[in-house]
Amino acid sequence: MANHKATKKDTRQSLKRRDRNRYYGKTTRNAIREMLKITEKDAAQEQLPKVISMIDKLAKRNVIHKNKASNLKSQLAKKVATLA
Repeated sequence: MANHKATKKDTRQSLKRRDRNRYYGKTTRNAIREMLKITEKDAAQEQLPKVISMIDKLAKRNVIHKNKASNLKSQLAKKVATLA
């Protein structure tokens, strides 16, 4: 266990950050999953900016890599474009 006051604080902070990152990561993955299930173009176009925003926030906070964020956004945009 950590002996220094600053190290103990760092441990507490990292646990909080880990929980927060896991929550936002899981929430975003669920949003992407729901987005891919949508079959109507209007509903998908309405949902797309919200999901893209969630992905961008994860990339900004280094929860996911920026290239992975780009790939996810591209995949979603392509899916929405193919809907009739």
